[in-house]
Amino acid sequence: MKLLINGKPVEPHGDCRTVADLISLPEWSGRLMIIELNGEIISKENYEHILLAEGDRLELVHFVGGG
Repeated sequence: MKLLINGKPVEPHGDCRTVADLISLPEWSGRLMIIELNGEIISKENYEHILLAEGDRLELVHFVGGG
């Protein structure tokens, strides 16, 4: 399945069917973030229920600390 993540085409590996599956991948795991799917911000409570589909557009905005 091909997705557009932060403006870049991505083909997630493994069994990536939901938003929760996607953010459990090593490149996103453990980050505090806001997720927008096809122009709508989704709540964390729904990550495991929202199925991804071919061509979905996601914006994964993660927070970076610093001083």
